[in-house]
Amino acid sequence: MARRRSGKLSEEDRALWKRVAENVTPIRPNSAPIDDVVKTAPPVVRPKSPQKRDEGLPPKAQHLFRIGSAAPPSTRGHDLVPPLAQRLAAMPPQVDAKTHTKLKRGKLRPDARIDLHGMTLSQAHPVLNRFMMGAYSRQQRLVLVITGKGKDRDDGGPVPVPRGILRHQVPHWLQTPPLNSIVLQVTQAHLRHGGDGAYYVYLRRMK
Repeated sequence: MARRRSGKLSEEDRALWKRVAENVTPIRPNSAPIDDVVKTAPPVVRPKSPQKRDEGLPPKAQHLFRIGSAAPPSTRGHDLVPPLAQRLAAMPPQVDAKTHTKLKRGKLRPDARIDLHGMTLSQAHPVLNRFMMGAYSRQQRLVLVITGKGKDRDDGGPVPVPRGILRHQVPHWLQTPPLNSIVLQVTQAHLRHGGDGAYYVYLRRMK
């Protein structure tokens, strides 16, 4: 039966271990003891939780808009500058001052009238031409052209859409051939004759 070895080193073993220890070269001779390394290790920095996207915005901006939310619908369409009424009013009068004042105040009664309201552009243009030529041939001086105010179609898109396409197109037709040769003055009608939805057209005298 083998003899059990004692846990103590003999004098011979101690001498052998001492010689081995003296000849061993440390891997890192200048390294600090483990206890010192642990004490001087940099503190662990925990990653910050991601900031909410809208926290950097002022409170008012957070209320108005949040990233990822749909933009609020535009409540205001395009401003068409200058407005049609302003452009017509800026045109110098082609009639005498007394007649022009009566026109603005709705004091003159039109000799004839035509209602284009509800027509398309392709329908209204030839009808207007025939009416104006007929009034001129009958030597009528003041006629009323009713267009209607039209619907507000401007939805805030990239291309401005005027309110009442026919209302905006009629003055252009009256000031371009063939009608510009017989038309003397175009003025927005007085409220009693249609206001924004109608025009006074003062014709030249027939030569």
